[in-house]
Amino acid sequence: MGIRSELARWLSGARKLVIMGVGNPMRRDDALGLELVRALRGRVPDQVVLLECGPVPENFLGHAIRAGPTHVLMVDAALIGGKPGQARLIGPEEAKGMTISTHKLPPRLLADLIRRSTRAKVAILAVRPADVGLGEGLSPEVQEAIARLADLISEVLEDVFSRSGRGVPRA
Repeated sequence: MGIRSELARWLSGARKLVIMGVGNPMRRDDALGLELVRALRGRVPDQVVLLECGPVPENFLGHAIRAGPTHVLMVDAALIGGKPGQARLIGPEEAKGMTISTHKLPPRLLADLIRRSTRAKVAILAVRPADVGLGEGLSPEVQEAIARLADLISEVLEDVFSRSGRGVPRA
């Protein structure tokens, strides 16, 4: 099953979605979560809240809770199999033991906090980085993946929310 169909299936029944972009902009591709959220600005339905959480996503827990989501998607760099830029949608329980980004609070614990506080479904969009060394700027592979994922996610969200009569507002 491809990432598009996995995301559409996971979002089934969504009424409110929070997307949390996680990452450290001073560690090259680790900033991919932040950059993906930026690429989605202006391209998502009103029922989607975009949060640029940076390297300390737990500081944005209150924002996520106040949004009242049915679904929360965390986007982060992760050392998953495959080539740089490859993405996988994983459940927080699958993240145990997986090297995900450079943050102090493991994503599984943050997901548990979110779930307990909101009763929302939580998933992680994990994207394989090419380079998480010190420095700024994304690798070409990850830049290309962000553009592709932003298109895919905006299309899936339009489909999910338009089915329920809550699509992207049109000018």
